[in-house]
Amino acid sequence: MIEAPAITDAEFAQFQRLIYQIAGISLADSKKVLLVGRLGKRLKALDLSSFSEYHKLVSSGNAPDERQTMVDLLTTNETYFFREEAHFDYLRQVILPQHPPGQSFDIWSAASSTGEEIYTLCMVLADELGVNASWSILGSDISTHVLAIAQRGLYWLDRTRGLPQSYLKKYCLKGVRSQEGSFLVAPELRRHTRFMQINLNTTLPEIGKFHCIFLRNVMIYFDNDTKRKVVARLVEKLRPGGYLIVGHSESLNGINETVKPVKPTIYRLPT
Repeated sequence: MIEAPAITDAEFAQFQRLIYQIAGISLADSKKVLLVGRLGKRLKALDLSSFSEYHKLVSSGNAPDERQTMVDLLTTNETYFFREEAHFDYLRQVILPQHPPGQSFDIWSAASSTGEEIYTLCMVLADELGVNASWSILGSDISTHVLAIAQRGLYWLDRTRGLPQSYLKKYCLKGVRSQEGSFLVAPELRRHTRFMQINLNTTLPEIGKFHCIFLRNVMIYFDNDTKRKVVARLVEKLRPGGYLIVGHSESLNGINETVKPVKPTIYRLPT
């Protein structure tokens, strides 16, 4: 097997600047091995002899599909059902009971990855508001690859980490024959979802306003300047009284004063 070429410090710095320019992600020096492992396969597939050649290709504007492939490879993150469960408890126990009965409830999962967060939210809203009530969830990510997985709503049974068995039985369909070993999120939940590729590091599209936005475990990859810009864009998409929820290792302290903390990692836009 032909090994991928080595990457020089100068070449790695080129990719650090490019992914920051595209996605606002500050790629640490410690991620060099990860970058070589993921992009090295593309060099071999394209028969390129150096990372400089690949950088020239993806930065030229002449290969948008390959540029998207690079972004997909460098931004894919782990997720699972009911990750950081306290946030879903707060949604269930505090946010939803405050919402006027009969009015639509809209959530944005702003870094939805492969969809586990979206469908966790679906299960909570179906439980609390009813599967036929008026609610919707927008799932977005910069990676088209993970969005395609999320939109299908099809997962292997070994991906049920965090998912209560009662929810698995109530809201998922077990695969049979060629799909044995998998499960599909029920269509009555999936019809409440929509998906869009959105780069949080650029001007946001017209997507409406939301009662709650989840932006979890993303800001850890941004520097403070990027954090301020991204959060400001998202706050503009909150309805008065809406909530912005970030990851347990993240904080908006010194990042945004418009939303006010109600609990660690949970912020609210004043009414």
